[in-house]
Amino acid sequence: MSDQQASERLSCADCHQLNCYRRDKRFPDFCLTVTSRGDADIDAEIAKVKTIYTEEGPDRQMALAAAEIEGLYYGKLTRVEEIIAFAKRIGAKKIGIATCIGLIEETRVFSKILAAKGLESYSVICKVGSIDKTEIGVLPEYKVQQGCHESLCNPILQARLLNQAATDLNVIVGLCVGHDSLFIKHSDAPVTTLITKDRVLGHNPAAALYTSGFYYKRLLQEEKE
Repeated sequence: MSDQQASERLSCADCHQLNCYRRDKRFPDFCLTVTSRGDADIDAEIAKVKTIYTEEGPDRQMALAAAEIEGLYYGKLTRVEEIIAFAKRIGAKKIGIATCIGLIEETRVFSKILAAKGLESYSVICKVGSIDKTEIGVLPEYKVQQGCHESLCNPILQARLLNQAATDLNVIVGLCVGHDSLFIKHSDAPVTTLITKDRVLGHNPAAALYTSGFYYKRLLQEEKE
């Protein structure tokens, strides 16, 4: 592998300068802010994106709202409160909730909080449609509990029903890995996340990263082909 090829494989996780934030250091040679990769000219890409942020429209509205909330409430508001503040700043009145069945109680509480803050909510549970997993080709041995009806998670129908409900902003509450991807793909409204599912770590997936040097050393063990 040439030095250029090796350099092109480097990305932001390999950088220890982080000069893109305060510009008080220097950009490394491989920095994605200053070094083009492939056919795309990075200066042209930055200019195109800046135009999106500066032209009136929903993208500009969301970018401004997110930046204002960060600046005003940094370290002051919970994620629940930030979502409410974001919704109000972008003019969202009806909040869709795509919820995991295992987190329906949390969704009920969230719905009450939204109502208390003057926002309407509309929730769709992951098992909506009640389609057995085997009906789409999932083998019976891949059911969590075998020998009975077990509905597949249905993020596409969740998205379609929230689209029909004409929600202004959709919130994910604990959808499974991959199901969240499908939901985001099929949602008409912009999507944010309140809870990211981690069944082992009490829905705190970052804990695996914090403990990868000791309790979860297996995460850094290289897999053999």
